[in-house]
Order: sequence, then C-alpha cells, then structure tokens
Amino acid sequence: MPTIAVVPGSFDPVTLGHIDVIRRATKVFDEVHVLIVHNPDKDALLPMNERVRLMEEALEEAGLSNKATVASYSVGLLVDYCTDVGAKVLVKGIRSQIDVAYETPMVIMNRSLADIETVFLLTDPQHAHVSSSLVREVAALGGDVSPYVPKGVATFLTA
Repeated sequence: MPTIAVVPGSFDPVTLGHIDVIRRATKVFDEVHVLIVHNPDKDALLPMNERVRLMEEALEEAGLSNKATVASYSVGLLVDYCTDVGAKVLVKGIRSQIDVAYETPMVIMNRSLADIETVFLLTDPQHAHVSSSLVREVAALGGDVSPYVPKGVATFLTA
C-alpha cells in the first residue's frame, strides 16, 4: 500500500522554499499531493486558480510534475481531504521555532480529528528567510523577487 502525503499551503505565491520541501517529500513518500488551501485568516493576493496554475508551472520547471499532484481545497477540513485521498501524513516546511509554535496546535488537532500524522521538514538555509508574504511585499515595492520564486511566479508578479 503506497504512503500518500499531503503538502498543504496557501502558496500565495509559491516560493523556491516550497518547491524544495515538495521535492524532498517526493523522495520520502510514494505519492505526494500539493494541496492549495484557502486560509480564512489571510487575504490572498492571487486567486485560487492562479495559485494552482503557478504551482503546476513551478513543478514542471523543477522536474516534479510527474512526482506530485496539484489540487485545491477551499471548503472543509484539511483532514477531510486527506481522508478522501487516503493520506495519513501531512508534510510541513519549517523555517524557525516560530513555525513550530504556529504548527503544533494544528498537528495535535489533525491527529485528534483523523489520526493524521505531520512530518516537519526543515527548510534549506538558503530559503529560511523567505516567506510568501515577504515576496509579495518586495514585489509590490518594485524589488527583484527572482532569487526567491520560480520563473513563472517572478514573471507574473512583475507583469
């Protein structure tokens, strides 16, 4: 029986740090679903369909399009999606202790709700300072975001 993992996130926009975590997850799990979710606590810059398109392009660019499936989910619990696809593992990228503190209550809740385990992958140090919100801010102020995001995202944000 294959081990299915879900890498969830708002990916608004996807960064090279996200791609690194996804790449590493594909080396550990038999099947990886990259799930673009709606976060009600955040005002999204990009509409869901644009985030899906940019993620698909980024995975293609990284040579991962045949190793990860992209889906979106905007209604319901993350664990419901996991149950629907048979996933028993969530994969989360961690940049710092702040991320651990933020993720820990969700890990406990997801395990309680649906017996879903969470695996933390520490980010590569070259991406540890990058977040989607910082990328959005730099792009909005006219800065060069190309070192932090896939080519398609950089083009989209500077268009």
